[in-house]
Amino acid sequence: MPLTRAKKEQVVSSVKQLLEQSKLTVIAKYQGASVKDMQNLRATAKDSGTTVKVIKNRLVIQSLKGNDKLSSINTDQLQGMLVYAFNSEDEVAPAQSIAEFAKSKPEVEFVGAITGDGNWLEASSVKELAELPSKPVLIASVVALLESPIRSVVGATGGNLPNLIASLKAKASS
Repeated sequence: MPLTRAKKEQVVSSVKQLLEQSKLTVIAKYQGASVKDMQNLRATAKDSGTTVKVIKNRLVIQSLKGNDKLSSINTDQLQGMLVYAFNSEDEVAPAQSIAEFAKSKPEVEFVGAITGDGNWLEASSVKELAELPSKPVLIASVVALLESPIRSVVGATGGNLPNLIASLKAKASS
């Protein structure tokens, strides 16, 4: 069923808002994926704060043209059956969500991405982003790195303490 003009304007407005708020918008071809597969993608992506939408390309192009920061993006690659993944909190999560989905659906492939700054990333750059650890994993590694010297000092003093006490006891009893 075709969209009415009012509905199209509503979609363009919604997409424009998503694009403005998104730190990274990942675009991928999804031809060959079933409706159930797409529902699973939406559900798993939602866990990382990513919104996944299938939108008519011309409506996305109108949304881009209506945004001063994004109007200069070349839209030649926005053709075919595309899925758009938006995330306003994490720059890597949309790429990771699509990459994880593509492991079970090899026909899914990155087209590119639009950064929050209004730059276009090629598919190869998006693949590299998808391979980065997630934000919580990076935070945990930094905390562990900062904590390791403290653990070493505590371990060293804690390990020698029983030996020191045993030595003192031996000295006291002799």
